[in-house]
Amino acid sequence: MTLHRRDLLGLFGAGAAGAAVPAAAQDAPEVSFLHGVASGDPRADGVLLWTRVTPADPSVRSIEVEWAVWQDGDAVARGGRTHTGPERDFTVKVPVTDLEPGVEYRYLFAVGAARSPQGRTRTLPAGPTPDVVLAVASCQLYAGGLFNAWDAVSRLERVDAVVHLGDYIYEYGADPADYGMAIGGRLNRAPEPAHEIVSLADYRTRHAQYKSDPDLQAAHARAPFICVWDDHEVANDAWTEGAENHAPATEGDFAARKAAALRAYFEWMPIREPEAGLTPDAIQRSFDFGDLASLLMVETRLLARGEPLTYAKDMPVAAGGPDVAAFQARRGDPARDLLGETQRDWVRSTLQASRASGRPWQVIGNQVVMARVQGPDVTTMANPLQIAALIAGLPQAVRPRIRQSIELFKLGVPFNLDSWDGYPAGRERLYAAFAEAGVQPIVLAGDSHAFWVNDLRAADGARRGVEFGTSAISSPSVGDATPGLPLGAALMRANDEVVFCDQTAKGYVLLTLTPDQAKAELHTVSTILAKPYEAGVLRTFTVARTSDGLGPIVEA
Repeated sequence: MTLHRRDLLGLFGAGAAGAAVPAAAQDAPEVSFLHGVASGDPRADGVLLWTRVTPADPSVRSIEVEWAVWQDGDAVARGGRTHTGPERDFTVKVPVTDLEPGVEYRYLFAVGAARSPQGRTRTLPAGPTPDVVLAVASCQLYAGGLFNAWDAVSRLERVDAVVHLGDYIYEYGADPADYGMAIGGRLNRAPEPAHEIVSLADYRTRHAQYKSDPDLQAAHARAPFICVWDDHEVANDAWTEGAENHAPATEGDFAARKAAALRAYFEWMPIREPEAGLTPDAIQRSFDFGDLASLLMVETRLLARGEPLTYAKDMPVAAGGPDVAAFQARRGDPARDLLGETQRDWVRSTLQASRASGRPWQVIGNQVVMARVQGPDVTTMANPLQIAALIAGLPQAVRPRIRQSIELFKLGVPFNLDSWDGYPAGRERLYAAFAEAGVQPIVLAGDSHAFWVNDLRAADGARRGVEFGTSAISSPSVGDATPGLPLGAALMRANDEVVFCDQTAKGYVLLTLTPDQAKAELHTVSTILAKPYEAGVLRTFTVARTSDGLGPIVEA
């Protein structure tokens, strides 16, 4: 329903569940709701609500904000007041409780006569649950293109929650050579502030810019988000003690930068704070969708990730060329890990509890591709003249990296060292935890800016699960940089675990779970450079639940 002021005041006085919300204060400061509304981390009895208030007078120290939650067409179910101020960048987070399970609610905020947009959210189901529909997304570079995929999500007839796997913001600046600015300059989508973000004020400004995008606002207003970060919420290729895109000499202490980034993240995102006794980077948590599925969101960047390997830095060179054996020994170091023992134990015990409860599905919300993916030898697909012509047609800046990759991939090395392929011993320990829990989970992956459908196998060949990787909302991919190379097809031919890969399409995965089947639809948008766009489905894959685990991956 559309609310006018008189409707809002009447609604705020209704209190259908015994929780009347006082009428709006008449002496409230002048404010705007420029960044939309959002909800997140749903539970069976509640959900977290979020908004940001922008005061006309920035010197205001405290603002009272009213909120209301109701079922469509009904009076207020829950409502109340809270305060915000500059100490939290005027953001508002309200953990609402005492709601009914599996119900869609409407909500909004008000300050005086100013009202926020109206949002829709949904609590988790409890008990018998016939199906669950999740939109899975990641990697939204503001300068990289329009957020058409978020508009498409907002228009879905059914979506119970959005699973965001990270790279919600990017840290880069607005120089013409900065990441994504070849498109950002054309579309007038330069990042703010114009420099690479390092301070708390910088990260707050960047989050505010992203939340100003109308398509992203529409998606947040459509359904609750369940989020984890990846690396760019802090800096590219982040790990426990640093990042590829962090220079201590000019950008200061990494721990201070990380603390600023996480503070802004928790202010601006609809996510619950870590429980008491946990560090701010411990955002692993689980969600139970009735008797149907458990979703585990893991943290793979800041808690336990060892320093990423790179071919430029870590590939030894011997007299005969690259020493691949020495490199593979380094990559296989048992100490290399992404999760750490404490989080892995939590994964194991949570999976065990889900299986013991009788839920047929266990889903892992994980940031990076888990399958073993060897780089393709493109020299088997094209002759030297064709390869030379391909490289000559690429931007000058990427040619050296592509030449290096072509040569290295002849040697049987991984396609992406920043994925689980850079930490194979840690992956085997996680696969052992899956086996000990007696489950073959569905693994979700982001980060790669490509669609993946993978059949996960341990080093001994045992099947450990299936993986659905989502492409980017707008971030460029390796396939975008090599338009003349059928990279997805090459990766499929080179890797038994890769059932399907597309390295150029942009969009998200729509995952539908029923007691007997998981269906992954790879949803795409025709362009990120203009409006209007066309929404479509690239491919659809299903996996049946059998008495022995998972059936084969089948294209529908």
